[in-house]
Amino acid sequence: MIEIRLANLQEVSIIHQLAYEIWPPTYATVLSEDQIRFMLEKSYSESALSQAIQSQEHQFFILYDQGIAVGFMALKINSEVLRIDKLYLKSTNQGKGLGSKMIDFAATVALNNRLNILELNVNRGNKAYNFYLKQGFKVVKSLDNPYYQFVLNDFVMQKILIS
Repeated sequence: MIEIRLANLQEVSIIHQLAYEIWPPTYATVLSEDQIRFMLEKSYSESALSQAIQSQEHQFFILYDQGIAVGFMALKINSEVLRIDKLYLKSTNQGKGLGSKMIDFAATVALNNRLNILELNVNRGNKAYNFYLKQGFKVVKSLDNPYYQFVLNDFVMQKILIS
């Protein structure tokens, strides 16, 4: 059984563990080890995750497959779009339609909030780019964002939802 649940403070360690398992193989060919380590410490330490959940700027969701946490995402409602700020799935669970279920879940949240655009950033070298294209996202912008001592080379992608 597949379930996507809103994460609470008691589940911060689950998201932390998932991030530390997912990030290194996902970004090994795209980012330096230093950048992967920095990004994990900056965004996915238990204290950073606790602050993010408490701020309520984002809503974190955990994807469970047969009761086992296999992925997570963070959603942010803006005035015109629903931003998917994080969407990660264990590599062993990719290719099973679970990523599509997460996108569909985000689309439902968007439509329930009277928003008809999903938006996300994806690193230009991330293989997830092709997944997002298959999900109906289109590139609207290419960005090279300075981020501390690094540069984030991203595409901004959007998907128009039909209510």
